[in-house]
Amino acid sequence: MDADIGVRGGKITSIGTNLGNAERTIDCKGLTVLPGMIDSQVHFREPGAVHKEDLDCGSRAAALGGITAFFEMPNTNPLTIDEPAFTDKLDRAKGRSWTDYAFYLGGSAANAERISELENMPGCCGVKIFMGASTGDLLSADDATIREILRHGKRVVAVHAEDNDRLDARKHLVEGGADVSAHPEWRDVEVCRRATERVLRLARETGRRVHVLHITTGEEMALLEQHKDIASVEATPQHLTFAAPECYAEIGTRAQMNPPIRDAGQRAALWNALVTGVVDIIGSDHAPHTLEEKARPYPESPSGMPGVQTLVPVMLNHVAEGRLTLQRLVDLCVYGPARVFRLATKGRIALGYDADFTLVDLKRSEIISDAWSASKSGWTPYDGMKVTGWPVGTIIRGHVVMQDGELLGGPVGLPVKFHETISPSSQTAI
Repeated sequence: MDADIGVRGGKITSIGTNLGNAERTIDCKGLTVLPGMIDSQVHFREPGAVHKEDLDCGSRAAALGGITAFFEMPNTNPLTIDEPAFTDKLDRAKGRSWTDYAFYLGGSAANAERISELENMPGCCGVKIFMGASTGDLLSADDATIREILRHGKRVVAVHAEDNDRLDARKHLVEGGADVSAHPEWRDVEVCRRATERVLRLARETGRRVHVLHITTGEEMALLEQHKDIASVEATPQHLTFAAPECYAEIGTRAQMNPPIRDAGQRAALWNALVTGVVDIIGSDHAPHTLEEKARPYPESPSGMPGVQTLVPVMLNHVAEGRLTLQRLVDLCVYGPARVFRLATKGRIALGYDADFTLVDLKRSEIISDAWSASKSGWTPYDGMKVTGWPVGTIIRGHVVMQDGELLGGPVGLPVKFHETISPSSQTAI
């Protein structure tokens, strides 16, 4: 709709026409004003690996890409599995984050019995468990550990679903060196299907809501479709955009991530699940490494790629090319996170909500480049990709943080607020 939006004190106070005089007016003629886009899966590497990313650079990249809030993962050093580590992250973000923020609590055998207490810390978006692709206290590979985590607490549990036993059994396929195109052969469809099947069974058994991350296979989507009352689903721009083996031939280990980029048939299955509503959220899984690290011979090269800055333009390009509607994109990047994580004051352009907006030019064409990247890693897997649709403004609680590709003012980020949640098993049917 065509309308003016009035903002006072960081909140939306009016929507309509002839709203009266204002201290400042932002002319959005020719632009589209979206509710603030949210990236609910990023790895900003602080503390522990700040040579490749930190909260300052990661949040700068987010703001430049039209993202107004991020949820950051717990596999830092130290791990975010106790109150001191969680509080340290909040302290580090204060006064340094350009966007609003929340952090996941890592779920593990070491803290399972305390999750009910720890998950209620201010700024906590939920719990994260790794069934594979992790080590130490964050690896929850067996059913007993996962069950114990799910039994405690009521916040949503985000899951990296790869079956660790099958990963170990198939590692011989790449040990000693292989071409990076073998990555999806090692971490095959069955690695993911088995893990997703297991976590759905355990979620049903314990009555705990799970959010299964970065799904890469049609087999998993078929399973998840049958469990929408207990499980929500994330897909990523890279799994919807790239396809194997072409991506490995073109950009090598820049395309290496966990779970892997798969073939065009699996990509088509992801799009079908997105269009038909199985997918709830698009998250970037921003997981940067330096180019020197990525240049190591596979499989010594680390998995992961930057993505927070490119989420909006890459997905807007899919809108421009007719793969999904703009309304569906907003559902995936705003309403989905608000619904799944129970955001208290974000997720809508409506009276009383935070004045978070992503301003986009749907007709503007740009070329994504390494030079545009604000991540400390300094690169993007989409280098050289021409897109139509571009973020031109980021407004957070009324603060204009980015306009026309420039950051303005200083960091304004605050912790995201969440509603108190209830577990599915305690809900009453009416």
